[in-house]
Amino acid sequence: MPSSLPVLDFARLGQPSEREGFLEELRETARGLGFFYLTGHGIEPGLIADVLALSRRFFDLPEKDKLEIQMIKSPQFRGYNRAGLEHTRGRPDWREQVDIGPEQEVRALDRTAPAWTRLIGPNLWPSALPELKPALLRYQAEVTALGIRITEALAESLGQRPDVFSPIYTPAPNQLLKIIRYPGRRPEDGDQGVGAHKDSGFVTVLLQDKVSGLEVEGEDGWIKAPPIPGTFVINVGELLELASGGYLRANVHRVVSPPESADRLSVAFFLGARLDSSVPVLALPPALAAQVRGVTQDPQNPLFRDVAKNYLKSRLRSHPDVARAHHADLLDPADRARPVPASAY
Repeated sequence: MPSSLPVLDFARLGQPSEREGFLEELRETARGLGFFYLTGHGIEPGLIADVLALSRRFFDLPEKDKLEIQMIKSPQFRGYNRAGLEHTRGRPDWREQVDIGPEQEVRALDRTAPAWTRLIGPNLWPSALPELKPALLRYQAEVTALGIRITEALAESLGQRPDVFSPIYTPAPNQLLKIIRYPGRRPEDGDQGVGAHKDSGFVTVLLQDKVSGLEVEGEDGWIKAPPIPGTFVINVGELLELASGGYLRANVHRVVSPPESADRLSVAFFLGARLDSSVPVLALPPALAAQVRGVTQDPQNPLFRDVAKNYLKSRLRSHPDVARAHHADLLDPADRARPVPASAY
């Protein structure tokens, strides 16, 4: 197991002499550590700089302007959370953030409809920073396209058609974009920026600013993943682990809080399948099928092939205040009374 994340150049995929070698390296990396830095991704440096600058400007706003879009106001789990309001494995994560999903018209509440339809609706945008909306929606579109291209390459590396997953992400995948700030903390206050967990979708596309904190689980302990300018950190999600029977690896990772004198900024994009879809099981070529190791099972976080069931479970557990305010009928009776129900991980 490596002691650092490998660096893969996505531009090699478009070079006939490099294509097969790149796909083999991608497959082995996604099967092994499940994390890598990506260069040659094609996202404009100017857009990346704008997104980071606007994210910083948002978090620098007075608290009243940030609370204008507080997530508790959104049944769709969109908007701003102060540090400590999202949970991983039942413990608060020390980060403030804004969650942005697909920009959609809200549906009238219909308790006879599938529960996932409640997640359809608009994002919340701060009136004090109108530039944020167009920049983040443009960025979301760009990283969605990149995430699909990576997913297609992973499918091809497994001996599949590149579009094998198209039926569960067209005409539009599930999208979740987070702009995140991790405040500095004293050691005695704890170091959980985000607790150890896996991601649930196809792939995650992570943009880091300048301060380290991301760590990936390795065989001999935690592997640090410091920012490398011009790269994204890419990791495999549980959907691909499920689809490949465990051939690909959705790996555990966490974020350690920065020291008291600093803070950390990142922008995470999670590419998911449509909420009305079910994860297929791929028929792998015999040589790969012989190496299938089975899907990881965690009693605290059971996985389902029903995409909506997995995603809604995560939202309800990660944001207990929003769940109780808007979706109490979806919670177990015991969870309705708990101050902090068990988290998704």
